[in-house]
Amino acid sequence: MPRNGWANILIRVQNHGLVYYRFSKLGSEGGPRHAFFTRLGGVSAPPYASLNVGASVGDDPRAVEANRRRCYAALGLAEQQVVTCYQVHSDVVLPVTPADGGKVVESTDGLCTNSVGLALFLRFADCVPILLYDAEHQAIALVHAGWKGTLAGIAARAVQAMREHYGSRPEAIHAGLGPAIGPCCYEIGPDLAEPFARRFGDAVLRRHAAGGQSLDLPAANARVLAEEGVRHIEHAGLCTACRVDEFFSHRQEGGQTGRLAALAVL
Repeated sequence: MPRNGWANILIRVQNHGLVYYRFSKLGSEGGPRHAFFTRLGGVSAPPYASLNVGASVGDDPRAVEANRRRCYAALGLAEQQVVTCYQVHSDVVLPVTPADGGKVVESTDGLCTNSVGLALFLRFADCVPILLYDAEHQAIALVHAGWKGTLAGIAARAVQAMREHYGSRPEAIHAGLGPAIGPCCYEIGPDLAEPFARRFGDAVLRRHAAGGQSLDLPAANARVLAEEGVRHIEHAGLCTACRVDEFFSHRQEGGQTGRLAALAVL
């Protein structure tokens, strides 16, 4: 469910039938244009209705391409300005340049750049979208953090990649954690609770309403970022499983669903 005060952090935008969210602070004062899209405003038929951008879920490829173009147009982007990747639940974060525009990077779950006008594009359905912005060096990163990537420390890898490639100072990086499944809906078993307890203690585990345990995946990634020295962290506080009216949720919809788009560009 939404955290207290989320409306002051997020701005809900309606643009030619599309609905997306952006962080108010991250998008101000020269920050990156960015959008965490909802499922609304696309052309896909159920169970992918309607703004599905995932090409590997069984949807009509023509609908997927049309939906992606709608997302690009919402931020004023051409297809050749956008770079994406094959997401594999890894801890890999790679730098990209304008030479990568229009391409798909192999087997990675995070991209970073300091190139103005080059857009980063990833897909989600409960996993945590993480946007990082360094105003000092004008660099961004966009990360896909599922439970595997979270345990592997992909959020930390993103900070390290920005430091290595662009000279970013962690304390100067601003982070935004987009809509993702919340602890209200992410019930887990001992096989997953145990490694998270070893890594994070009890800080990210909650007692679930059904009597078991649930995982606060956004909180786990926020802690990883804080351990790397990131001080400015905003939470969207929107649970994708609670809000299937607006978001795709792999957990809530039994795996038969689409993928949400996240875009960011300097």
